[in-house]
Amino acid sequence: MTDKIAIIGFGNIAKAIITPLLDKNLIQPENVYCVVNSEKSLENIKKNYKYNINAYKSSSKDSKIIWDCQVKLLSVKPQHLEYISEADNMSNKDNFLVSILAGVSINRLTQKFPNHKCVRVVTNIPIIIGKGLTGIAWGENLTRDQKQFTKKLFENTSKIYEFTEDYLDIFLALTSSGPAIIALIIEALSDGGLSGGLPKILSEELIMEMILGTISLIKENQITPSEVKNLVTSPGGTTISALRVLENKSIRSALIESIVSASNRSKEFN
Repeated sequence: MTDKIAIIGFGNIAKAIITPLLDKNLIQPENVYCVVNSEKSLENIKKNYKYNINAYKSSSKDSKIIWDCQVKLLSVKPQHLEYISEADNMSNKDNFLVSILAGVSINRLTQKFPNHKCVRVVTNIPIIIGKGLTGIAWGENLTRDQKQFTKKLFENTSKIYEFTEDYLDIFLALTSSGPAIIALIIEALSDGGLSGGLPKILSEELIMEMILGTISLIKENQITPSEVKNLVTSPGGTTISALRVLENKSIRSALIESIVSASNRSKEFN
């Protein structure tokens, strides 16, 4: 794929992106250069990561070697972006940077890294089990090879969507914040089972299997969520009683507003 790649920040998502490439020998460990902020993170990579990659603490002089790599994966928290600056007098040509920072626009990236062509990517936590959703917005003047390389970074672990940048904030809200919302729903429903006398572990298992089964029903039969609701809702029955409570509590509006709020928060980083 490439001779060298630099990873700025090496958290769970970055590991999920890079590790499958190493597993498939698409990148060699000696060609991976990683920079982290803390001594604890550095030691964790050296002791526990299964590949012997080059890892440096950001405050060390040796960490500057990452700017010799043409390709960079930027994977720090958005609020830490201000502490990162590209090297002066970069000798490489066709440098490009792939950012997975929530809400940070291509315009801000190109201002921060003027010697790089920039790509903005949004991906989500299921990428760590190869079930991710990844949205990509391209910066200006990227070559075909650079676009293909970017896709290869994510195609082993994600379903990829290409968007104009104005879609990425709502994509992030749905797919990156969404897992936390789903987890909250699972937790709440399982507490309902607990209230009815079921053991907590069994209640959670039943809820998750129910959700997986419902999703399979929708996808395999190509029906809408509304049609599923109608299939199981009978006059004066238990389901309409449950739905009535949820409508009285405005859960539909709350879920909509949670996505709008997440999208607006993403825009604040732009």
